[in-house]
Order: sequence, then structure tokens, then C-alpha cells
Amino acid sequence: MNKKQIYKHLGINIKTARKQRGYTQSELADRIQKGRQFIGKIEIGFSKPSFDTIIDISYALNISLDELMNF
Repeated sequence: MNKKQIYKHLGINIKTARKQRGYTQSELADRIQKGRQFIGKIEIGFSKPSFDTIIDISYALNISLDELMNF
């Protein structure tokens, strides 16, 4: 799996977890103090979030890093 595929799968996992919890992109963005567009770009694999941002997302979604990175 190359880097592009990894970020795409990470984005899919974030989007799935976000929707399961009933959050909009804006709500998730507010929880991690980022912009909604940034969340959208992460979810499609366009933006490459820092590890700190991935940790913030996992806390905001109450999901383990293992689950978030499971692909």
C-alpha cells in the first residue's frame, strides 16, 4: 500500500466514524479546532494530517488509533 492509499483509507475511516457518531464535518472541525474544509480534504485523502491532528480526531470521535488506522 502506498502513501496515497494510506491517506485515502484513513479518510474513509474518519468519515465512517464521524457519520456513525452523527457529527457533521463542521462539528468535528470545531471539536479539533480546525476548518470544515480541512476535514473534508482529510476525508477524501487530499490533505495529509499531522499525527497530532490524527490523535485529536481520535479523541474527538472517541475511537482508538488502532481502529482509526485499521486498513
